[in-house]
Amino acid sequence: MGWLSRLFPGSKKPEASASTPAAPAPADASVPAAKVGLNGEFDESGLAKRVALAFDEDPDLDDIDTLWVAQLSSKVVLKGKVPTQAALDKMVSVAMGVNGATEVDTSAVTVG
Repeated sequence: MGWLSRLFPGSKKPEASASTPAAPAPADASVPAAKVGLNGEFDESGLAKRVALAFDEDPDLDDIDTLWVAQLSSKVVLKGKVPTQAALDKMVSVAMGVNGATEVDTSAVTVG
């Protein structure tokens, strides 16, 4: 199913999606990077959607249906369960590479 479609039903991968998880240029320059949607529009969940898309585009990250992605402003919040610490470390690394992410909170994630 994929991260983006599982976490944000109805969201579609942008046609010009690049392998790098950068935010598209916002239509309005006053939109903070954490609120830029998949196509440059204002989106309250823009950062979380772009993180989910980055997870989809990373061949090492399978869709783990026991983990969810959210955001609090520019903080990416991961919640749920992952199979290994290595998977969680990779997710943190990928999430931090998304434009607008300033930190990743994994306090609500269990490993195992």
